[in-house]
Amino acid sequence: MMKHYISSEILDLNSIQTILEEKKKLELSEEARANITKSFEYLHKKISTEKDSIYGINTGFGSLYNQKISSDKLAQLQENLVMSHACGVGKVVPKNIVRLMLLLKIQSLSYGNSGVQLETVERLMEFFNHDILPVVYSQGSLGASGDLAPLAHLSLPLIGKGEVFYQGKRQSAAKVLASLGWKPIQLAAKEGLALLNGTQFMTAYGVHCLIRAYKISYYADLIGAVSLDAFNGNMNAFDPLVHIVRPHRGQVKTAERILEILKDSEIGKQEEKAVQDPYSFRCIPQVHGATKDTLHFVHKTLKTEMNSVTDNPNIFMNEDRIISGGNFHGQPLALALDFLSIAIAELGNISERRAYQLISGTRGLPEFLVNNPGLNSGLMIPQYTAASLVSQNKQYATPASVDSIVSSNGQEDHVSMGANSATKCYKVIENVETILAIELMNASQALYFREPLKSSPFVESFLKTYRSVVPYIEEDRVLAEDIQASLNYLRTMSVDSTILFE
Repeated sequence: MMKHYISSEILDLNSIQTILEEKKKLELSEEARANITKSFEYLHKKISTEKDSIYGINTGFGSLYNQKISSDKLAQLQENLVMSHACGVGKVVPKNIVRLMLLLKIQSLSYGNSGVQLETVERLMEFFNHDILPVVYSQGSLGASGDLAPLAHLSLPLIGKGEVFYQGKRQSAAKVLASLGWKPIQLAAKEGLALLNGTQFMTAYGVHCLIRAYKISYYADLIGAVSLDAFNGNMNAFDPLVHIVRPHRGQVKTAERILEILKDSEIGKQEEKAVQDPYSFRCIPQVHGATKDTLHFVHKTLKTEMNSVTDNPNIFMNEDRIISGGNFHGQPLALALDFLSIAIAELGNISERRAYQLISGTRGLPEFLVNNPGLNSGLMIPQYTAASLVSQNKQYATPASVDSIVSSNGQEDHVSMGANSATKCYKVIENVETILAIELMNASQALYFREPLKSSPFVESFLKTYRSVVPYIEEDRVLAEDIQASLNYLRTMSVDSTILFE
């Protein structure tokens, strides 16, 4: 059985992808066990000797921070917190993102700065290892104090409440715990706060979206190259000399990749070329490259966040201090995920323009890429679909991070709205995948009209497998089926992670 040991080792996109794809079981390292145990013992010794109030441990929460709680009510205080904060609404969070939430919460608690019981962390790992996934709702978080409502729903099954997905069914957590002979966890002081304060909802969505965004970035280059050849585009715009004088990393990388994909194309070697192509072709390096640079920034932000302690207050045993701070505030994530939405939306924007150019009846291609246009509408309407998704993305890409609504009687007077940034980004990702699938349909169809000339060996090999799924359109048929088949093809296409994350 393959295992991943939770320890001080840094999580990154590769390790997370490996854990999820290979279905590795989680286990705490000896270092992590020691950190958790020592932190818990330190906290409870502190509670027994400290006369002053410690926020969230023997006080109320939020604007109720001045309400002192008696020592015999501390456990009830934590359970009340979990139940009262479980106020999520909207769609259920996808299961693969809930798995990420569990993994990231376990990682954050393992550092020994949270004061939780070892038993609590081990139960979260049992949920992950047995694929017991709490039912979490996608709306309700302000992104500070962390993701309170989503993380409350993630935590409810620990105390035998809420619902979980298990063995293909949505069922009560109490029923599942009983069937496995597990007793509900009796939360100790601070545990509810440690579980609910944190950015694991935003971060899980961010990691999921970023992995898909890297794939989208690669697909955009590949499909853009196919479209460029189908359009009989001028390759001069990809000459290294152009890009070395404006050496943005992403721009240079994109130009190199397009040249590599189209190497030895018979179409590309033709001398009869337009002096200039429309921007959607000519400026692929500049536009796609800027998105690559954005992915690099977002990756750095998420890597820091997934290896951070984001609950409150934080426990520092060596310094003998318990400090109430604001690591739960999601502003770094909110800004990064808004930026990611904008960058990925732009890949959809330029993709739709290339699809439009291909059906416009120029460069020797028939209108709407079909024989007998008029009798056949061909690929007229898929462009409408792509345009509608591009327009919707412009709404989704409006930043959530510039908004803030006061909560908790003014105590929490600035929030990040990072959870909205995260869920909007998820929708942008899905839309752009579909837009690229439509462009691929158009580009594949257009290349038929370039025969007997061939594209590059790489493109021809790629299209051979693609056309087994979405064949040439000789006359009108139900194209929704082709769009879905094209989308499924992209989503299941395997790309080496060393290419994706470089």
